[in-house]
Amino acid sequence: MFLPFQRPVTQVWPPVLLGSQFVFNIGFYAVVPFLALFLRDDMLLSGGAIGLVLGLRTFSQQGMFIVGGALSDRFGARVVILWGCFIRIAGYLLLAFGHTLWPIVLGACLTGIGGALFSPSIEALLAKAGQQSEASGKRSRAEWFALFAVCGELGAVLGPVLGALFTGLGFRLVAFAGAAIFLLALIVLSVCLPRSEAKPPSQQRTAWWGVLRQPRFVVFIIAYSSWLLSYNQLYLALPVEIQRAGGDEKDLGPLFMLASLLVITLQLPLARFARVIGPAWSLPTGFVLVSASFLSVALFAAHEPSAGWLRLLPAACFVTLLTFGQMLLVPAAKDFIPRFAEEATLGAHYGALASAGGCAVLAGNFLFGGLLDRALTPSTEAITPWLLLALFPFCSAGILILLCRQMRRR
Repeated sequence: MFLPFQRPVTQVWPPVLLGSQFVFNIGFYAVVPFLALFLRDDMLLSGGAIGLVLGLRTFSQQGMFIVGGALSDRFGARVVILWGCFIRIAGYLLLAFGHTLWPIVLGACLTGIGGALFSPSIEALLAKAGQQSEASGKRSRAEWFALFAVCGELGAVLGPVLGALFTGLGFRLVAFAGAAIFLLALIVLSVCLPRSEAKPPSQQRTAWWGVLRQPRFVVFIIAYSSWLLSYNQLYLALPVEIQRAGGDEKDLGPLFMLASLLVITLQLPLARFARVIGPAWSLPTGFVLVSASFLSVALFAAHEPSAGWLRLLPAACFVTLLTFGQMLLVPAAKDFIPRFAEEATLGAHYGALASAGGCAVLAGNFLFGGLLDRALTPSTEAITPWLLLALFPFCSAGILILLCRQMRRR
């Protein structure tokens, strides 16, 4: 049974999912980017303690994606998405009203767990809706994932702006406003999302770890994980390059705006182009562009920075090439996942894809955190970390060429 204004599972409306991504990113980026400042200025935590709290928040989200996806397959996407919203609301309220360290740590972790529940569920629903759209001669599944990325980027741009408007009133009010945004999303989605169909007993017994018994899928998510590791360098390596060039934190804003502008304006055309050339070309090409983004900085790392605005040219090349790689490979990869999965295990497959990337980020940050210290000043040693960062996506490109050839032969 479903209410008259609810859509059955076979009629998932993709714009609802796009709007959800937009609102979720507004609610996330309005709060989480300001968490470190709150921990330092209000909670008076040390740098190491702040890093631990933020690391736990990241791991509670990225590491739990595969569990969230499996729960979506088992109990239905609607239930898991709504519980994810509820848990994130609880996390934000703990951040808003907690006055000691442990409620703050728990709140930060709950915000991550909430995201781990609803993100793979929404991607699985969008994959199903995109397949229906493509079968009826409308937008392709890859194009819907491209629009999904655009909506997420718009939310990521507007979220910090809204958060900054409230920061003068205190972080706790910002966290409370974030909880209100997710409460509104919870109410709207409870009405708009379709109720799940009952699953046959054979599908209900599907174990989430079964997705890891597919050798080609495991190879794919390991190769793809270098993408999230590379994207994370916008927050880890890019500030290092700006410091080498004699810049400061103010230079980060225009570079992030450049990335957002590229995604908002060019994501959909590039997704259509990627669909024309196919994943066997778009995925490796995307990773080659990502690799080239690190090489573009390595070319300048040993030299003294140029004068004026030209000092930011390596950083701008890095952001531009990385973003073009992102626009080619991410929608294509999301569209590629159903080739490995049955409809009953889509959530677990999307969750495994994200969890592999989260593990790569944790390991990569540990590996490159110290190496990037060499890149703070111009020298021949400054080239090394950028070359190593370029190596991972370049290897992913080679692996995906071989994998796509094998799957085409099958």
